[in-house]
Amino acid sequence: MSLIEPNNTNDILKKESPWGTPNKNNKQPSSNNPGDMEDLAKKFQDGLKNIFGGSSKTPDAKKPITLFIIGAIAVWALSGFYRVDADEQGVVLRFGKYTNMTQPGLNYHLPFPIESVVTPKVSRVNRIDVGFRSSSEVGRAAIADIKEESAMLTGDENIVDINYSVFWVIKDASKYLFNVQDPIGTIKVVAETAMREVIARKKIQVILTQGRAEIENEVQKIMQQILDSYGSGVDITQVQAQKSDPPTQVIDSFRDVQAAKADKERAQNEAEAYANDVIPRARGEAAKITQEAEGYKREVVAQAEGEASRFIAIYNEYAKAKTVTQERMYLETMEKVLSGVNKIIIDKQSGSGVVPYLSLPELKKNTDTQSKKNEVKN
Repeated sequence: MSLIEPNNTNDILKKESPWGTPNKNNKQPSSNNPGDMEDLAKKFQDGLKNIFGGSSKTPDAKKPITLFIIGAIAVWALSGFYRVDADEQGVVLRFGKYTNMTQPGLNYHLPFPIESVVTPKVSRVNRIDVGFRSSSEVGRAAIADIKEESAMLTGDENIVDINYSVFWVIKDASKYLFNVQDPIGTIKVVAETAMREVIARKKIQVILTQGRAEIENEVQKIMQQILDSYGSGVDITQVQAQKSDPPTQVIDSFRDVQAAKADKERAQNEAEAYANDVIPRARGEAAKITQEAEGYKREVVAQAEGEASRFIAIYNEYAKAKTVTQERMYLETMEKVLSGVNKIIIDKQSGSGVVPYLSLPELKKNTDTQSKKNEVKN
């Protein structure tokens, strides 16, 4: 309901105005001379006193309105106080434009609509799933695969499904709020771009086995570079691969192929182990045989050279005394030939009737026996 009833309009116009003069036909007082200006200033002061209860002429009905206005102004002024939590950062906006940052604790800004504040959580670790949706999004203990996000082409022209999660925090709240229109959507698109770039350089065998950690590090590095170039104010803390599998339609065949490759590698490893055992031993035997052959070669050559030198020396002596040399050579040869056989010497020039002979083996045996007896006595 209006505070002024329409029927009382004429009465109000007849009353004294806040400036101290009656409203005659709603005309303003003249201010053409200095006296009028002084009167106007005085009437203005009296009007203020009337509004705020400083004059006895002001009706008591205006005091609640005055108190209400003062209380509203006080509440409006106090609405500028705000608190920033320990894990937050305050971003103050003046008429929608960024002005400054505030730290955790109690702070103040000019009340609405002059200034406003946004307090994003800068220390909270956020998570984005790519290629799947975790249980918190699709229901309890449920995971949904998103093929259009997970299917990727490898460097050896195979297809692989990769599910992975990206963990990130806000490192600059002002950049996060104003430099990128959709920060979360941008992070997700950048994650897909970086992962596809890395997977396109890798072979599927590396992706599915020992290359997971390397892929995670490369994707994190590429994502950070792209987001920094956007001035996104986001820090990528970790990229975590959840699953790396071939497409569902061929996964059984792929596993058979992988099992065959594993058998092949095992056979190769066994063959290499056998080769590593046999080849060094064979090389050692070969080296030994080579060394023995070299020694035999040197021995034969030295012996041949010695025989040749001896033959030359004998020939020189033979040239000097042929008969003597022949007899000596004959005796030496007979000594070598007859040294290992039993010998009986018969003198063909002895008298008839009796055949004298000399049994050299028995003589040698008797001589050896006598020598041993003499050694025992001594």
